Amino acid sequence: MDKNTHKHPKRDKAIKDIAEIGQLEEIISKCQICHVAMSDGEFPYVLGFNFGYKDGIIYLHSVAYGKKIDILKKNPNVCVSFSNDYNLFARNKEVGCSWRMAYRSVLAYGKAEFVNDYDEKLLGLNLLMSQYTSEEFKFNKPAVDNITIIRIRVNELTGRSFEY
Repeated sequence: MDKNTHKHPKRDKAIKDIAEIGQLEEIISKCQICHVAMSDGEFPYVLGFNFGYKDGIIYLHSVAYGKKIDILKKNPNVCVSFSNDYNLFARNKEVGCSWRMAYRSVLAYGKAEFVNDYDEKLLGLNLLMSQYTSEEFKFNKPAVDNITIIRIRVNELTGRSFEY
């Protein structure tokens, strides 16, 4: 077999890997929603979440039941996707294939864990709220007790930009 038979085309020069943690965390900090991919065996399952992030830990909140909870109890491995800085443009407006969407993105890999400690639940909720506002909040104990906080300790962060 010719060794060039399975050769992949060269990667688009507009795609750039991002490895510096400060740049990766800047992308995360600008996001409004993250998407969490999980696996229930046969098919992937992806949901959008509000989130909080600090020091390599992602916090999500949820009710204590449902498909995502069932999946994460069986298989806690997740991939979390963050993206932003979208910019649609065309190199030639009359040619459909010349249109592009510039963006920046981060993938975070880790394991989902359910937080039971009350103080860590509060930490997660405060980090989640600080992602969206600089206001401070109080949380009542029954609400905190009844909410599920999911902690994802990030094992690996990868980033990419396209047309930046």
